[in-house]
Amino acid sequence: MSDAKLDGSKYNTLTFDCYGTLIDWENGILGHLQPLLHAYYVNTIDEFLLRLFSELEPAAQTDGRSYREVLGEVMQQISKRLAFTPNNEILDGLANSMKNWQPFDDTKPVLEALKRKFKLGIISNVDNDLFAHSQALMGVQFDHVTTAQDVGVYKPNTKMFEHALAEIEGPVLHVAQSRFHDIAPASKLGIDTVWINRSSKGAAKPDESQLHWTFTSLADFANALGVD
Repeated sequence: MSDAKLDGSKYNTLTFDCYGTLIDWENGILGHLQPLLHAYYVNTIDEFLLRLFSELEPAAQTDGRSYREVLGEVMQQISKRLAFTPNNEILDGLANSMKNWQPFDDTKPVLEALKRKFKLGIISNVDNDLFAHSQALMGVQFDHVTTAQDVGVYKPNTKMFEHALAEIEGPVLHVAQSRFHDIAPASKLGIDTVWINRSSKGAAKPDESQLHWTFTSLADFANALGVD
């Protein structure tokens, strides 16, 4: 972890991971899956279910596959592990639920404040139509959006970041909650990173990559940049 003070004047653009950083994906995932599992008389604790998700999601993210297909495969594998038989509606349901996944409480006000000083970007493992719902909920128009659908690969593949950087002028600071999906590949390319260490029950795969700066919320990050 860097001991240097975070100097926002060094950066023209702040890029963000979306799900887990700006959108509360853990409560979104659990809010969809737990009622479904209860209907099949399957009882499991939240932490187990999210750790299972963190194992299955990266394994399903093969090049060229849509995120809808990824989540369909995740549901298929969850059903095998927990011994129930899903229909097509259930296989599609997790992806469809994303339109209802809510932003964290600090997301909208912080993004609005940051946008007055920086250009904002998204680098996300998602399909464009699914992200459109999330952007509408956040109420902020991003200057740059790079999705897995655009690039044909998924983070932690560095091609996601290379594609984004090719479209962005000036120095970039990348902000994310997942060390596996974001901090490790961005750091590999020499991009400065901020880890938003939000409270988590385990949806993101663990990783011990080197950190530049760490904050427990977007609000704390914005304060460090001198943005109110």
